[in-house]
Amino acid sequence: MSRIGNNPVAIVEGVTVDVKDSVVTVKGKLGELTQSYDTVEIKVEDGNVLVTRSADNKEHKAKHGLYRSLMNNMIEGVSKGWTKQLELVGVGYRASNQGQKLDLALGFSHNIVLDIAPEVNIETISEKGKNPIIKLTSHDKQLVGQVAAKIRGFRPPEPYKGKGVKFVGEELRRKAGKSA
Repeated sequence: MSRIGNNPVAIVEGVTVDVKDSVVTVKGKLGELTQSYDTVEIKVEDGNVLVTRSADNKEHKAKHGLYRSLMNNMIEGVSKGWTKQLELVGVGYRASNQGQKLDLALGFSHNIVLDIAPEVNIETISEKGKNPIIKLTSHDKQLVGQVAAKIRGFRPPEPYKGKGVKFVGEELRRKAGKSA
């Protein structure tokens, strides 16, 4: 039995869920998301979204929990939204944005300019004496995570001093240097 897949997803007030032709459409105050599905059945009953599977083979079991999680993330996204925060650790590391263009100074000979998708709101916070923070917000969890991972990929944190782009609250495994 799937522990995740069998749980119903409660539809929050102000959110509508439409199921038609193997496509689920979720609309809310922050936007609209669509997701196609296969191998499972998705029904809307009594203010809940129910995901059921027709067979007990490996593929059906795997997708049962997957689509239930996707439905939950879509409903939460269009009602509350998703946020990821990245911290730039290092001397001279800076971030600024003009609209949807993010300008990063990460210790290379040139600045990195990145065009951010219009669905993602971007904010850069630079306070004196603190590391710069990049705040990404959107109704699409997958898109926010993808953009955050791309930014982190430009300069992942290194294990000796911890310099680089890391998520706020991320624990880094540190190594002892040569002197240890």
